[in-house]
Amino acid sequence: MDITNAMRGQVLVEALPYIQKYSNKIVVIKYGGNAMINEELKNAVMGDIALLSLIGIKVVLVHGGGPEITDMLGKVGKKSEFVDGLRVTDKETADIVQMVLAGKVNKSLVALLGRLGCKAIGLCGADGHLICAETKDERLGFVGEITDVNPEPILDLLEKGYVPVVSTTGCDNDGNVYNINADTAAAKIAGVLKAECLISMTDIAGILRDKDDPSTLIPKIYVSDIPQLVNEGIISGGMIPKIDCCGEAIRRGVSKVFVLDGRVPHSLLIEILTDEGLGTMFVQG
Repeated sequence: MDITNAMRGQVLVEALPYIQKYSNKIVVIKYGGNAMINEELKNAVMGDIALLSLIGIKVVLVHGGGPEITDMLGKVGKKSEFVDGLRVTDKETADIVQMVLAGKVNKSLVALLGRLGCKAIGLCGADGHLICAETKDERLGFVGEITDVNPEPILDLLEKGYVPVVSTTGCDNDGNVYNINADTAAAKIAGVLKAECLISMTDIAGILRDKDDPSTLIPKIYVSDIPQLVNEGIISGGMIPKIDCCGEAIRRGVSKVFVLDGRVPHSLLIEILTDEGLGTMFVQG
């Protein structure tokens, strides 16, 4: 017997119980970072999403696009400013954010999924009042705090077999556009949908006890242990708000949250459909 074919068969057999487990369940994927910038990785991620959708998993893709926004602001002569890691967003910047996220980035992902045989439709916060927001901090301008998430547009698309691709802009009753943090939006959306899991694709391997030693990956963390890990400095800097979002998703009813290295090709499939797993899983406890 051809060894390669035997290995392929074993992989498919191993995936079967996971396919059964996740069949018809909602999985929210937060997508950004290097996996979004690198074209080869982007194709791999979209291929994974297409496959997951085609085997009966209800995938919701939530994306940011910080580097693309910065690039466009530079082209129009606007310098990006940040306060506490959040982009200061005046009215003109908010319009550019919507143009880049809901236009360029969102539609390119929808088109790529379509080329892979996956039905996808793009959404932004204004569509069906999906993401309602208000000013988070006057110093930040049109950076939004989410006040409500309306799951109906997403559920309607999932029911019809589409992958909703959600760009993280919000709106208020006056029609103002808000820039929304993608991790926060993904956690809120996953919570409202009571998703089986939320997968946050990042530029790190997961949570490491020693940030310089990949072998110290922590495979499982209970939400109740997050404050202690922050106190010990294991979770620090820009990872703190990301992990806070993981904890919020769990508290809102999501079964589990995975932090995955989006730089690893097919990390989504490895995490969901194999015994191996790659990143850190957060669970209630």
